[in-house]
Order: sequence, then C-alpha cells, then structure tokens
Amino acid sequence: MSRGRALTYVVLTVLALLVIVPIAWTALSSFKSPAELAQRPPGLLPESFAPDNYVDALGRFRFWLYLRNSTIVTVLATVLTLLLNAMAAFGLAKYRFRGRGVIFGLILCTLMIPLQIIFIPVYQVAADLGLVNTLWGMIVPTVATPTGVFLLRQYMLKIPDDLIEAARLDGASELRIFTTIILPLCAPALAVLTIFSVVWRWNDFLWPLVIAQDEQTYTLQVALARFAAEEVIPLHLILAMSTLTMLPVIAVFLVMQRHIIRGAVGFTP
Repeated sequence: MSRGRALTYVVLTVLALLVIVPIAWTALSSFKSPAELAQRPPGLLPESFAPDNYVDALGRFRFWLYLRNSTIVTVLATVLTLLLNAMAAFGLAKYRFRGRGVIFGLILCTLMIPLQIIFIPVYQVAADLGLVNTLWGMIVPTVATPTGVFLLRQYMLKIPDDLIEAARLDGASELRIFTTIILPLCAPALAVLTIFSVVWRWNDFLWPLVIAQDEQTYTLQVALARFAAEEVIPLHLILAMSTLTMLPVIAVFLVMQRHIIRGAVGFTP
C-alpha cells in the first residue's frame, strides 16, 4: 500500500469516527440512569441495557403521535419535492426558451438567501391560506428547493437530446417522455435527492416550531425541544427519544447509500 493511500485511509477513518462516536455515545447513554449520566466524566458503557428509559419516555412522551406527524410531513414533502423539482429541472435542461438562463440564475441566487429572512412573508402567506397549525403548512412551503432543481438539472443535461427527439418522432407526448424516459434515467439522482430531502424534512426544527401551535401538530423535533424545556431536564429520557428519532433516517440512508456515489458522479456535466 502506498503512503498516499495509507494517509487517505487514516484521514477517512478519523472523519468517520468524528461522525460515529457522538451517535454511538447517544445510543449507549440512552440506557444509562440519571446517576450514571451525572458522573464526571461519564462512562461510555451503561451498567445495564435495561429498557427502563424507553418505557418511561414512551409513557410520558406522545411518541407515536409525533412520529406519525413527522412521517406524514417527511413522506409527502419528499414526494412533492421530487415531482416538482424534476419537472422544473426537465424544463430548464431540455427546453429552449428565452430567459431560461436568467430563470436558472435566479433559482441559484435563492440559495444565498438565509431562511430566517423569508420566515415572516412565508408565514403570512401560510396564514392567508389557512395553513398555520396544520401539517400541510409544514409541507407546502418546503417542496420547491433550489438545491434539488440544480442537482436534477445537472443530471438531466447528460441525457442525450437525440433520445428525446426520437421519442417525439414516435408520437410520445411530453408527459410520457418525462415519466417513461427522463425519470427512469434520473433514478440515481432522484435517490440522492430523496436521501437529502428525508434528512432535511425529518430533522427540520425551526419552520415546524413556527407553524405548529398545537401539540397535535408537533413533529418529533419540536416535541423533543418542548420536552427538554421542562424545569428539570430528563436527560436520560431525552437521549432515549433522540435515539428512536435517529433510527428512521439511518434506516433510509442504509437502504439507499449505494445510490449516493452513483448519483453524485452524474451531477457533473
């Protein structure tokens, strides 16, 4: 093994540990008692792996309600994000019309606008539409993402125009071309965007905190923050709920991880 490759492996191992160690500590600490967590320094392994914290937390924490809300928001927002961003990317990549470059440039410019700046106008629009304190209020404002349009457009640019022209000569409609040619060929890119969208929506905190005004519409992240704001912070229960909250995202990532490199390579025109 060359020295350069060995150095690469060392650097990648260190970076992987920086990501894995906090997750492992959270999962292991979710089994610890309050007394164990109060130790200085706290140990890595719990004295026992009894699920008492999880049982207690599920009894005090409406986990299944918040899980349902987070799942609905994540799934619907991801599906709409894939559909709308793919349609916009298809138009910008494969149609020739005046102002196409300007529109794409404006979409990219929105990446530089901090989310906090548009909170008030977006909230006012959501209020006018009656979306405040609803799950749709968390879904609709987040589905059109400039990052998704950019990634899918870059991938679609690699699809030969001759393939689309041949389908048109065969009498295929634009909708059929989009659904039977473009989307299947963009499957790796769509898989990558799916992973990004699931992570974004599942972990989103600020916008659901603003739009949700009733416990019935809380997502897991908002509910955990409320739970942690109690006068006496139940750290052992918060760790247990945090561990359960991480599991769906980790599961999605493990299922779709093979698409990441395959799709990311295709983003380069």
